[in-house]
Amino acid sequence: MPRKFPILFGIFVVMALSNAVVPVLPDFAEGAALQGVVYSAYFLGAFLTVLPAGVASDRIGSAPLIRAGLLLTLASGILILLFPSGLPLLVFRVVEGIGAGLFLSAALAWANSHPSPGRISGYVIAAQNLGLVVGLLATGWLDAALDTHLAGIALFTVLAVPAAVMGFVVRESERTGFAKANFAEIVRNYFWFFVAAVVLVGMTGAVAAIYPGYTGSDPSVLALQLATINIATVVAVLVAPRFTFRPAPTIRVTSLLMAAAVLASYVTPYAFPVIGALSGVIIVAALAFLAETGIEQGAMTGLFNTATYAGFTFLSALAGLAAGGAGFLAAFLLLAGMAAAVAVPIGRCRCEHRG
Repeated sequence: MPRKFPILFGIFVVMALSNAVVPVLPDFAEGAALQGVVYSAYFLGAFLTVLPAGVASDRIGSAPLIRAGLLLTLASGILILLFPSGLPLLVFRVVEGIGAGLFLSAALAWANSHPSPGRISGYVIAAQNLGLVVGLLATGWLDAALDTHLAGIALFTVLAVPAAVMGFVVRESERTGFAKANFAEIVRNYFWFFVAAVVLVGMTGAVAAIYPGYTGSDPSVLALQLATINIATVVAVLVAPRFTFRPAPTIRVTSLLMAAAVLASYVTPYAFPVIGALSGVIIVAALAFLAETGIEQGAMTGLFNTATYAGFTFLSALAGLAAGGAGFLAAFLLLAGMAAAVAVPIGRCRCEHRG
């Protein structure tokens, strides 16, 4: 565990800082559409970075990218505190996403190249979601206690200092023997697998992006409600590695369940844990499967992260635009329809692996 601690603490801080805007989005921007843009700007930066970071992890190792990601996270937190509105806010949210993209791809490449990839990747995803939970809860509570929406960002920016320092003690994983990535072949064999990741994993971010504007609840209440998504994901990623999930049938069943859960979340926040748990099952099944392919894990996890961040970026923005233009019911119906639609094409995925 001491060897893993810098990775786990680092991803906890990166995710907590990224989520510190969610329960106080109305304080950063007015209207569902603009709030969706502020939320998704971070994911745009990550989306642009995760694939190059994954490929670079195969070439130069994960450790340098982990350190760079933590330093960028620290810098972005300071800059958001100094410029918390308008275009500068959007720019620095993108910078924050770039740092997270560097760190997450490198961390997952590091974990999936470990001799026990399923267990280690589960720890990384659990720390990731724990950070998202704490980011929500701490920001909501601090906003209520101190009457400032910047308190959560300030807290996690301070915690980014020791995280960045600990990044310099990270050492590379020992596992070798992966085949070189052939992107044309990967796209041919796994295209629908990655499309499913776009929709099903990105669905959690899309729901979180529009729910604050939909309910208009107090930030501390919103924080508790949205945190149940990530708490359920933490539980799922720690339990699911005990089972074997094949990608295509798992995705088909999960997509239909996800559609029902998204529709239910329009009526009650008690559907949020179901959304989170389903997302956790998909992530565990996907990462375990990617480790089985025998292809360089930086490239494979980079593609997976690209797919998930594409979902967080574009589904969140799309849901915000739909809510602003046609109402919140239309936005929830759109998301549920997209989730259900995934069940059809996933059967075309070859999903080949070396075993």
